[in-house]
Amino acid sequence: MARQRKNTRNASGSGSIRQRKDGTWEARFSVGRDPGTGKIIRKSVYGKTQAEVRRKMNAAIHEVDTGTYKEPSRMTVADWLDVWVETYTGNLKDRTRAMYRGYIDTRIKPNIGAVKLSALDAPIIQRMYNGLQDGSRPLSPKTIKNIHGVLHKALKQAVEIGYIRVNPADSCKLPRTEKQEINPFTEDQIKSFMQEVHGHPFESLYLTALFTGMRQGELLGLSWRQVDFDAGTILIDQQMQIVDREYKIVTTKSSKPRRITPASFVMEQLRRQRIKQAEWKLAAGSVWEDSGLVFTNEIGHHLARETVYSNFKRLAAAVGRPDARFHDLRHTYAVSSLRAGDDLKTLQDNLGHYTASFTLDVYGHVVEEMKKASAARMDALITSIAQ
Repeated sequence: MARQRKNTRNASGSGSIRQRKDGTWEARFSVGRDPGTGKIIRKSVYGKTQAEVRRKMNAAIHEVDTGTYKEPSRMTVADWLDVWVETYTGNLKDRTRAMYRGYIDTRIKPNIGAVKLSALDAPIIQRMYNGLQDGSRPLSPKTIKNIHGVLHKALKQAVEIGYIRVNPADSCKLPRTEKQEINPFTEDQIKSFMQEVHGHPFESLYLTALFTGMRQGELLGLSWRQVDFDAGTILIDQQMQIVDREYKIVTTKSSKPRRITPASFVMEQLRRQRIKQAEWKLAAGSVWEDSGLVFTNEIGHHLARETVYSNFKRLAAAVGRPDARFHDLRHTYAVSSLRAGDDLKTLQDNLGHYTASFTLDVYGHVVEEMKKASAARMDALITSIAQ
């Protein structure tokens, strides 16, 4: 006896689902009425399971209700990217969404935005990547990888809701990303930097960075609420970032808070900063901005990233490191921490890395150097005993 096909009406009445003769499923839904005939216009999406087509149908109906639906056969890549950012990235941080939008508007749309979504294929995308790498102003492999990540996610969603059958970005080849070599300060450079920074308005900020490994955004967003002088700890649960051209307090990079116990030297620097800030507040009077932040200017306003960075570059150049980046203070802390005897797990927790394997990947060469030094010390001990 022939198998009876199933047909279920969507609960809202705006669509229906049926199983086809070949075992696959089809969902039909309305996208409005033809302005000429007044007849209802129906569209279909397909999938291997009833749950799959229901998900695709509900997503399409949502787009119809919000006015963002566009027939896949007529939709361009630019059209779909706009829909995707608006509809499917609401779970991301504001800064991440802004970064995605930046890649889309400045890199992807100018190159392939006019291509019909249904006509987009791997060679078209590959030519874009090649052009971004080999053009008059070539992008780094890491930036191209980031652009690919955004485009791939958008196209993956288009596959899931049935706009395209496969993701054409799957088979593209990305330029090889070279691992960036870290270049921390040497012990002599650390000593010189500490001398050079003495008395500088940002002395406490730079020394806190040097001896805690906190990121620049975490330092700029550090509030007195997070500093526990009695326990000698710092809670790192927020950072300051530029989002849509405005400074905003957001969650940390991993979205996971961490509590560190820095050296007493760091806590003393923060005590000095609090005293200095109290003097500024008294002098500023009514113009004082009570931001609650640890590192501010003389009227309590938050510091600008560019100001902190440019001052750091001048100080670094003065100690023979004009090539140094602010992030190298973080690397310097990490390397010093390992050489002081901290284990990888402790360092991972202090830096806020997601996994210890990532910490090992970045600083593994330091661990190998320490192993070789340990072996040399053991050889020396064995030799002295054997004599």
